[in-house]
Amino acid sequence: MKSVARMELKPGMITAEDVLNYKNEIIVTANTRINDTIIEKLARQSILVVPIKEDIDFATTHFEKVRLSEGFKNFESTYKIYFPVFKHVVMNAVNNRLPINMEQLMDVYRNIIVCAKSGELLLDYLYNMLPGEDDMTHAHCLNSALIAGVFGTWLGLSNEDTTLFIQSAFLYDIGKLSIPYQILWKPERLTSEEYRLVMRHTTIGYDFLKSYGDYNEHILNATLQHHERCDGSGYPKALSDTEIDRFAKYIAIVDTYEAMTSPRSYRQKLNPFQIIANYENEGFVKYDYAAIKSILSHIANAQLGFNVQLNSGQIGEVILINEKALSRPLVKMQDNSLLDMSTNKQLSIVAVF
Repeated sequence: MKSVARMELKPGMITAEDVLNYKNEIIVTANTRINDTIIEKLARQSILVVPIKEDIDFATTHFEKVRLSEGFKNFESTYKIYFPVFKHVVMNAVNNRLPINMEQLMDVYRNIIVCAKSGELLLDYLYNMLPGEDDMTHAHCLNSALIAGVFGTWLGLSNEDTTLFIQSAFLYDIGKLSIPYQILWKPERLTSEEYRLVMRHTTIGYDFLKSYGDYNEHILNATLQHHERCDGSGYPKALSDTEIDRFAKYIAIVDTYEAMTSPRSYRQKLNPFQIIANYENEGFVKYDYAAIKSILSHIANAQLGFNVQLNSGQIGEVILINEKALSRPLVKMQDNSLLDMSTNKQLSIVAVF
């Protein structure tokens, strides 16, 4: 809602509240579309200012409201200023075989992160960012670093470890910059040869960092091992659980989370409950259990109070998170009945409002 001087009113604007005269009588009701007759009526009543709806007042979903908020607009503007800085630092190092200036990257991180008042809000902002087609790899890396700062806080990491986590997130996918774009972001299924090439990005990135710079061992391991899985199903060495660096385990969560919150040619971005469900469906065996449970619990609890649409078409409000099945909360339906989604596995949440 914004206050608009009567002299600035335009036909088609919609009142956000009732307009009262000096006797406190309603002369124009809320949600009235302004026309020339109403403007003349307001003038006769000596009304100087009128509350008018803005785009955000017409938003129906939570993410529409976020996207139209002043906070997001400020975040988006700042992100677009510092994204080219991040890209230049990385590409200059890669193209010229130079050490990456980590302090410059951390400056990028700090300048963007101050635009979000909370970790939950930062994730909402990133969810609404739409990178250009040619910048998807770089956006993935920058977004991962921003997400790592949030997840590090949720995991209770020390300041030193959180910084290492963020730095690891900036660099872990640097090997992808050596993979042809048309293969890396190919909309169709990769051939066996193409998939083997993509898999090499872990060793390519590790070899580059090892050869050009003096990086913390955790950063090097995260680059090499972020596709290893605790159940031994990952690559490049099929390591399991305790064989995997803990920062590589953290990055594995960031990497998959960021990918699921970004649109792909073959699917739209997933909503928070769909993301959580994907991890739950895998049984958490691929990831550090304590870390993934803590992170997903934060994400799930951030959805309390939001409306959701089920695959049945029903709409309700999330009123309680089921800690044993985070993607299947207790939902208050429009008829005030309660639906415990943990008891009905046929239902799922397809949209968050």
